[in-house]
Amino acid sequence: MAKRMFDLIVTVLAAPAWVPVILVTSIAIFLTSGWPVFYVSVRRVYRSRSIKEFKFRTMVRNADKLVNRDTVPITKQHFLNLPINCGLYTRLGRVIERLSFTEFPQLFHVLTGHMALVGNRPLPENVISGLKTQYPFVEERFNARCGLTGPVQLVGRQMINDEQRLRLEIAYGEFCINCYSPRIDLWLLWSTVMICLRLRPLYDFKTVHSILRQTIDSANHATQDGNYVPSSPPQN
Repeated sequence: MAKRMFDLIVTVLAAPAWVPVILVTSIAIFLTSGWPVFYVSVRRVYRSRSIKEFKFRTMVRNADKLVNRDTVPITKQHFLNLPINCGLYTRLGRVIERLSFTEFPQLFHVLTGHMALVGNRPLPENVISGLKTQYPFVEERFNARCGLTGPVQLVGRQMINDEQRLRLEIAYGEFCINCYSPRIDLWLLWSTVMICLRLRPLYDFKTVHSILRQTIDSANHATQDGNYVPSSPPQN
């Protein structure tokens, strides 16, 4: 309940900023590359629940048919992370990606309660199936609702391997279920904004993971003492 209230309050208060961004970006995509403005795909967002997820179309129309987890051989990672210089991106799409506007349409999913503002990213079933062959515990990342940004985005998807990413995601899910604090979500949101604006560098994996683990461990200890105080995020 506390997390849902956090999502609604922050999303509604920020509406004067993100609603114009969605309108202007939608018009720009239509004028430069036509319909569709949005890329729609079915993604798992919570436990066994999947939805049709909307994001801005930043690639050519048939990009999802050309490059996806079924057509690209798995080498080191099951997660499919296409570099910004990939030829499938449109010129405007690269700008949208660099500005981190791609996921903004999913704020409507937050308002309806299908997604959270902060959480692990939604995944298609074929990626989940591929991960499960090597990491049977992958389902644990869906114990909390998926979101627009989360701990992985503070480190950078290209900077970690599949196991590290899952460790971050599962730790965040455990935090949401056992010891949720809006303070940590505010830190994740604020850090995301600062990183997107190039006002601070990416965090390293150990820093973000230790913050989540320390918060969880503090809650476990406080359960015995009866006086839990959430760990404070770093000030840098």
